[in-house]
Amino acid sequence: MKALPIEPSNAPLAIGSRIRAARQGQRMTIEQVAESTGLTKGFLSRVERDLTSPSVASLVTLCQVLSIPIGDLFVDPETYLTRRGEGPRISLGGEGIREELLTPRHERRLQIIKAVIAPGGHGESELYAVDCDVDVLHVASGRLAVMFTSERYELEAGDTLTFPGREPHTWANETDEEAVVVWTLVPAASR
Repeated sequence: MKALPIEPSNAPLAIGSRIRAARQGQRMTIEQVAESTGLTKGFLSRVERDLTSPSVASLVTLCQVLSIPIGDLFVDPETYLTRRGEGPRISLGGEGIREELLTPRHERRLQIIKAVIAPGGHGESELYAVDCDVDVLHVASGRLAVMFTSERYELEAGDTLTFPGREPHTWANETDEEAVVVWTLVPAASR
């Protein structure tokens, strides 16, 4: 089979915003980068706005100063879209709850779960902990009670509760209305 020739693209590579983000992530000003690289502030500004392309040598120097691998400027980011109602159903326990995973299953940095809790729905009967560092609970609609060893919180639509994931707790929808909540677990729970 004959290989097809690769057509070169005349579309410019837009790497300026990534360079700017790297510079800002290092908390460096354009002046500081210019001084460290020997490039002018005007040139760096044009590079960050994709108005000019740096030479390979300038790009290598720039990446060294910003402590980023040069290849990272050219790699498309991993982007995943979960449309409403299309996330996989999961079950982390409890009764009267329908849970939908909003982040990809393989995402380990964090996990976002949308839960619809029926009236009377509740978590485990005993206090339990989740294997994550931080647990964030946001009530999108309805009301939810969250109980800890020595504290109880009555949350309503718009409230957000942040607590250590390994802190024993449970929850309950003690109303006659459905509650919709969003759990964010950092990092993703291993359970």
